[in-house]
Amino acid sequence: MGRKLWAIFVCVVVLTVSAVLARQVWAQANAGAHVVGGATVQSTDKTAEQQFKNIQVLKGVPADQLIPTMQFITASLGVECDFCHVQGAFEKDDKKPKQTARKMMEMMFAINADNFDRHREVTCYTCHRGNANPVGMPPVMTAALAMMPMAEPKAAEGKENSGPPADQLIEKYVHAVGGAASIEKVTSRVMKGNIEFGDKSFPIDIYSKAPDARISYTHMPEGDSVTAFNGHEGWLGMPGGRLREMHGGDLDGASIDADLHLATHLKQMFSEVKTRGTEKIDGHETYVVIGQREGKPPIELYFDEQSGLLLRLVRYGETALGRLPTQIDYADYHEVDGVKVPYRWTLARPSGLFTIQVSDVKNNVPVDDAKFVKPAPPEPPKGPGK
Repeated sequence: MGRKLWAIFVCVVVLTVSAVLARQVWAQANAGAHVVGGATVQSTDKTAEQQFKNIQVLKGVPADQLIPTMQFITASLGVECDFCHVQGAFEKDDKKPKQTARKMMEMMFAINADNFDRHREVTCYTCHRGNANPVGMPPVMTAALAMMPMAEPKAAEGKENSGPPADQLIEKYVHAVGGAASIEKVTSRVMKGNIEFGDKSFPIDIYSKAPDARISYTHMPEGDSVTAFNGHEGWLGMPGGRLREMHGGDLDGASIDADLHLATHLKQMFSEVKTRGTEKIDGHETYVVIGQREGKPPIELYFDEQSGLLLRLVRYGETALGRLPTQIDYADYHEVDGVKVPYRWTLARPSGLFTIQVSDVKNNVPVDDAKFVKPAPPEPPKGPGK
């Protein structure tokens, strides 16, 4: 596999920061929160300017928010890190796009402050839509555009009565999966299958253990890629022994993925739930439920109108400039020991997507707790003696 494809693959599979910026060390999050640019973000041991060099606009942003914020910019503009930054010297101001980006961030903050009561309504993506240069006028119709079907209208927000009550839909989901008693009986799960990224496919093993521990091993020619969460912390292991800790939205997402009893925990997870209408997914009509969480971005749940099963989950990672979405589509449900399990799920982010197709699922098999102990990072090579 080429070096560039490998970097992109790792970025998508381990659900972490871009390969270029991942060498930066993220600060651990502490309790508390404050507002930056209209977004409520958790405070950390250090702010961006305390940990990184030459921070001018994003002062006061928690250090572990900086790299996700840069990811939000790359996704909004459809560019890579070197569009603004000098490779190997991110603090330098040699490139004009970096100066422009600072002005654009200040403009965005000002628009939201002056027009939207400091609520973050306008973001980089509002104008750029995946292009480095925003388009200022509608394009003329071409043959290709004329052949494209019109997008289906999204469910209208605020229509709380456009479907059954959200609590009822969640209860139907629990029943569709197998019922609370059957779900709670599952203490561990081992899955084997393949992960597909583009035209590449690699074997993957996933081990889960109640209440909220999960580790996956993607077996690649260069070695295993590991994604793990043990209930308290998450980490990413790369071939060669490299180790990176999860933070922010990635850590939050990993905790959701690791919950073996997620269906029965949804109600207690949310401070408020509302039904937001319907939306079609792959030919299936679904009810859309929005779950609000204290101090965290909301989660969107899409339940099949007929079966009641969860077909899609959308969660968000908070950054100083906007939210980065992660969408997971679930399919190919099979019953295993009285509980229905999706054998196929596709995870999509602005940076790309991958699909996991499992072929073997076993519940309540022994899984050693040692699997979920974070390994110590490898010691740096010692220099020559003096």
